[in-house]
Amino acid sequence: MSQTLRNIQKSRQGSSAPSNVVPFPAMLEQFKGEIARALPKHLSPDRMVRIALTAFRMNPKLAQTDPRSVFAAVIQSSQLGLEVGLMGEAHLVPFGSQCQLIPGYQGLMKLARNSGIVQDIYGHEVRINDKFDIVLGLNRTLVHEPLKKSGFPSSDEERGTIVGFYAVAVFKDGTRTFHAMSKEQIEQVRDNSRGYQMAKKYGKESPWDTHFIPMGLKTVIRRLCNLLPKSAELAMALAMDDVNERGETQNIGIAEAIEGSWAPIIDDETGEVISTPSEQGAKGANPERSASGKLLQDTLASIGKAVSTDELDEVYVRAEGSFEGAELEQLLRAYRSRKTALANPSSAGSDIFGEEGK
Repeated sequence: MSQTLRNIQKSRQGSSAPSNVVPFPAMLEQFKGEIARALPKHLSPDRMVRIALTAFRMNPKLAQTDPRSVFAAVIQSSQLGLEVGLMGEAHLVPFGSQCQLIPGYQGLMKLARNSGIVQDIYGHEVRINDKFDIVLGLNRTLVHEPLKKSGFPSSDEERGTIVGFYAVAVFKDGTRTFHAMSKEQIEQVRDNSRGYQMAKKYGKESPWDTHFIPMGLKTVIRRLCNLLPKSAELAMALAMDDVNERGETQNIGIAEAIEGSWAPIIDDETGEVISTPSEQGAKGANPERSASGKLLQDTLASIGKAVSTDELDEVYVRAEGSFEGAELEQLLRAYRSRKTALANPSSAGSDIFGEEGK
């Protein structure tokens, strides 16, 4: 194995890229085969490489991040079937020395439709001069009639200021569900966002300042998606977005992206992320943890690395009798989360990663 490939294989979050690591554009072309293996069959690796390179060049700050993290984010977006860049399905975003993959609201809607359960999903902003009403309870209804002029929606200026957002999902059987949020509720989510807080702290613009409507739509669509039956891809995208909103690194290495072993632990009932791989690793590095805690973290790590349901079941069955109470519950949640992620398995990484990457 070449020294360059050794450097790529040893990619770790928080580390700076060695000077001899392949630059991102060259890495894209050199390992196009990895992208092809990660992509769903209906997507072209040549197109994914082209749009990834365009997205990279449109954001100069990405050149200051570790190129391995950018490549890992592209692999992850390929596995999800989302295109990065101008289409708005997903975005490559600098996070310190690393690159994060952030799903856009178009991407969340695409993954909901691709689940096979949702026929359609859409969202709209509501303005003060529109007709809008919702009724909850046993018979839920939502009515939105934008202010009209000659039968067509009036201009945004005539419709007035934004007062809220809503999103609707239509299931295959024709039934519908929806979620609505007032502008004040949307702004509360914005104000609690770590990215927005840091932008305000350093006097910089955030997407909330420059693209309030898309951010509002993403917020309400994300809330709706949390209420829907989720495919493995949609659950993963929501988890990645949640980690970003909390201002934490996603900690996706190249091997983890290719093998699909980046798997946060998600609460079965709320859909919220309980812990991320970076948090699990941090707990594992604590020298003061108990022997039981060490065993749990080692087992969680093995669950995260399982590449088949048979291997996953073997890890779980072997460890189940060693835990009880909260630890057993955490083990079960990790098992279920990983099993969901393996429901649509991707190809294992090629031998460029050697034995450690398999």
